[in-house]
Amino acid sequence: MTRSVTARPRPRRSSITRAASSRLRPSGCRASSGARSWRRRRPVRRPRPASRHTGSSWCWGTTSPYAGWASNDLSDPGLLKKFRSGDVRALARAITLVERRDPSVRDLEAALRTQARAPGVAGFTGAPGTGKSTLVDAVVALLRQKQRSVAVLATDPNSPFTGGAILGDRIRMQRHALDTKVFIRSMGARGHLGGLSLATREAIRLLGAFGFDEVILETVGVGQSELEVAAVADTTVVVLTPNLGDSVQMIKAGILEIADVFVVNKADIDGHLRVIAELRAMLNLSPRRGWKAPIIATVATRQDGVEQLWEAVLAHRRHLETTGRAKELAEKRLRDETAEVAAELARQRARQALEEDPRLAERLLEDGTPYRTAEEILKRSANR
Repeated sequence: MTRSVTARPRPRRSSITRAASSRLRPSGCRASSGARSWRRRRPVRRPRPASRHTGSSWCWGTTSPYAGWASNDLSDPGLLKKFRSGDVRALARAITLVERRDPSVRDLEAALRTQARAPGVAGFTGAPGTGKSTLVDAVVALLRQKQRSVAVLATDPNSPFTGGAILGDRIRMQRHALDTKVFIRSMGARGHLGGLSLATREAIRLLGAFGFDEVILETVGVGQSELEVAAVADTTVVVLTPNLGDSVQMIKAGILEIADVFVVNKADIDGHLRVIAELRAMLNLSPRRGWKAPIIATVATRQDGVEQLWEAVLAHRRHLETTGRAKELAEKRLRDETAEVAAELARQRARQALEEDPRLAERLLEDGTPYRTAEEILKRSANR
C-alpha cells in the first residue's frame, strides 16, 4: 500500500523579511549564490534639494519652479547670457559668487554695467522681536498688488562656531515663494557688526541689472549696531514695538538719527500710544533736518497701516530727488564702497605676505610692532 505524501505549503515571507534579506545579499547576486560572502549593501544617497546646498534664493523646504536646479560648479561660462535672458537661477548663482568673494564676479559686473539701473532701496532695522520679517512680508504683498517686482535681502547672523546661519526670515515669507516677481535671498552677516553683509552693495547692483523695481533690506536686528543700513538704503525704516522694555533705550545712540520713517508695529498691543508719545518727544529735542521722520502705527499681521508706511517711503524718495540729496548719497556710497574694497584687498595682501615670508612673522613676534610691519607690507606691494 502506497502512502500518499502531501507537500507542506512553503511559508510566505513578509515584506519586512524580504527587505532585510535583500539588504544582506551581495551586490549582483541572488539568494541562492551559496558560498558568496554576505555583506550589507550601501544605502543609496538621494540628492538633497537645490535650495539646501546651492544658496537658492527661494524659501528653504518649499517647492518652487527652480528647486530642481543644482550645480556645484559656479564657473559657468554661460552665466552672463543666462543672466541677461532673465534666468533667476543665474541671478542666485551670481549672488553666491559675490558672497564667496569670487574674482569672476568682477567681470560679470563689468559686463552688466550698461544694463544696470538703480532700484529703490528701503532698509528695515530694529531690535529683535519687533516683527520686521512679518512687516517686510506685508510690504511685499502690497507691492505685488501694485504690480511691482520685489527683491528681499534678509541678513541673518552667523554662528561664531560653525559659520552657519539660520536663515529664518524666509520661513515667514512662504506665501511669496512661488511668485516669479519676488526674489527672497538670505545672506549671512559673516561676523560683520553693521548687520549687513559686505556683499550687500554688489548684490543690490545685480538685482538692479536683473530688472527688479524695489529692493528691501532687512538687518539682523541687534539694536544699536544697525547703523550701516543707512549707508546702503535710500530710506531707512526703524521698527519699534511696545512692551520691549525701556523705549528710550531702543531709540537712542544713532537709531534716532538714521531713521527716515518710524514704525510702531504691533499697534494692537497696549502701550503703543506711550511709545509714539515718547518718540515724538525725543524727535522734538533732536536737531532739525530738512526731512521730518513720520511715525506710522502698523499691525503687520492684518496689513493695517502698511499702505501708509509705503506712502511715507515714497514721500521720502521724492524729498531726496527734489533736494538733490539722492545724487550726493549715491556718490558717498561709491566712495565708501571703494574704501571698503581697498581695505579688503590690503588685508588679503597682508595675510598672504605673512604666510609667504616667515621672516616677517618672526620679526613681528620679536618687535611686536604690527603697524610698522603692515607699512612694510604695503610698501612692498606698491613697488611690485
